[in-house]
Amino acid sequence: MKVLVTGASGFIGSYVIEELLNRNIDVIATSTNIHKAKKYVWFGEVKYKEFNFANSKDENLFEFFECPDLTIHLAWQGLPNYKADFHITDNLPQQKSFLNNLIINGLRDLTVTGTCFEYGLIEGELTETMISNPENAYAIAKNDLRVHLESLQRQYPFNLKWNRLFYMYGKGQNPKSLISQLDCALEKDETIFNMSGGEQVRDYLPIENVATNIVNIAVQKKIEGIINNCSGNPVTLKAFVEQYLQTKQKNIDLNLGYYPYPNFEPFKFWGNVEKLNRISL
Repeated sequence: MKVLVTGASGFIGSYVIEELLNRNIDVIATSTNIHKAKKYVWFGEVKYKEFNFANSKDENLFEFFECPDLTIHLAWQGLPNYKADFHITDNLPQQKSFLNNLIINGLRDLTVTGTCFEYGLIEGELTETMISNPENAYAIAKNDLRVHLESLQRQYPFNLKWNRLFYMYGKGQNPKSLISQLDCALEKDETIFNMSGGEQVRDYLPIENVATNIVNIAVQKKIEGIINNCSGNPVTLKAFVEQYLQTKQKNIDLNLGYYPYPNFEPFKFWGNVEKLNRISL
């Protein structure tokens, strides 16, 4: 099996490639910056092709990427700036053009990462059958891409598996993320960590588990469509931080209420994992 991975040098991409290589799967990796890609230990074990969505050519991209058996599409620019209009004005048309090219020219198996924000501001347990109602620009663009691909399936026969990612954490994550900021504070031996009130409920999963789920979803063909990629375990942000500190055997005073609660996501939500569990069996 030969798998194309886009966004190879991103946070998720590097873990997905390592998981594929651990399964002895041939990998074609692509990203916009070969110099960054060369820093990863997997670089010498994959076929790397530098590619920029903004400078996409009219050539047959399916052949350019050596006719992969399946594609795991992770690439997306500008995160975590969820509200920025460029997700709709720039990212979305580039992504549509890229995936159209692959599918029209022969790709028959596609896995794409979406976001839990596609559900909108619904609280509680989120299941894949719920109607999407995205509120921020990033989620709107992702949801539009999914709808476009589902429409394209009526013209071209290909498998589509849409991973709705919830919250993840791990080494290499964006420095603006919660755990990255906490780790930075711990490394500096700071005594206080500023955060929100911590009562919001979320669904967290280590990046290693997220990557394993992505690959499990991608390599099978029985279950398609939207699939929640999450733990299914609701936890308050405060409890999650406290649990993380316990695993690190570290202490720091939490300055709760320093930051306001974000207004682009529901206060309490987590994912249903029944569909994911059927794949993992």
